[in-house]
Amino acid sequence: MTTQFHHVPVLLEKSMKYLSLAPGAVVLDGTVGGGGHAESILERTAPNGILIGLDVDQDALNASRRRLKVHGDRVHLIQTSFRKLDRALDEVGIHRLDAVLLDLGVSSHQLDSGQRGFRFSESESEATPLDMRMNPEQGQTAADLLNRASATELQGWFQNYGELPGSRRLAKAITESRESSPLKTNADLLRLIREAGIGRGRHHHPATLVFQALRIAVNDELGALEEGLEAARTRLKPGGRLVVLSYHSLEDRIVKHTFRRAAKGCVCPPKQPICTCGKMPSLRVLTRRPETPDALEIESNPRARSVRLRVAESIEEVRPS
Repeated sequence: MTTQFHHVPVLLEKSMKYLSLAPGAVVLDGTVGGGGHAESILERTAPNGILIGLDVDQDALNASRRRLKVHGDRVHLIQTSFRKLDRALDEVGIHRLDAVLLDLGVSSHQLDSGQRGFRFSESESEATPLDMRMNPEQGQTAADLLNRASATELQGWFQNYGELPGSRRLAKAITESRESSPLKTNADLLRLIREAGIGRGRHHHPATLVFQALRIAVNDELGALEEGLEAARTRLKPGGRLVVLSYHSLEDRIVKHTFRRAAKGCVCPPKQPICTCGKMPSLRVLTRRPETPDALEIESNPRARSVRLRVAESIEEVRPS
């Protein structure tokens, strides 16, 4: 059953400014969510612009379909990850794009839907399943991973995806506890975090980092981001814009380094006098530093406080003669 989907688009005006849209533009929204950004894209590309909206969450697509139905056949919505945008574009017969928008992270709807397992509560009465899948119909849940992964795998996720102090200690506590009692709910995991003494004296609740790490592992978010950025880069027309909104340092780092590599082109050793790799720059970075929300937006939408917006523009690859 589809639940009510609410979505507050973050950095909406800045996103639209950097997308630099014109009537007739063909735009891909790789994380269409509730359709907030998509609606503005369609308004700015009227009367004949095309929007391809991707999302792995069927609730999001249902909400977008209702919100965007007034735009008729200008809208193509597909349930898939933006890492598969090549296949999605082939499906609708589109080869090149004028712009791509990727608004990463978890929507307010997903966070507020307890059964999705993205949030945690200290209240035992609010125990929710350890799911965390962006598409609840596919893949392993967070509980599945916690109950089958080795201590080394768990430690790696907590350390690499959550930058969590005490990662090894928590991984050991999980593998020992599950021998007698498999983890099923957020309350089970919170109990182990407390018992392992993770995050004592820290300002932020340690479960925030643990849940972030598990969500990334469940959905392979960083792998999807790397693949999606590369696919988007190759599908942009010269002058096309790639706008990415990230919500934690791991995502932002991947976006920054991907843009820099594409802007540099050549991958030959720095001391090599002549380029032999033949790689030419394919992007021009337009945001030297990431854009961030102002105090007014953060006040009205606290979940926007961590967002970082980066932009690059596709350039024609000119091969040396």
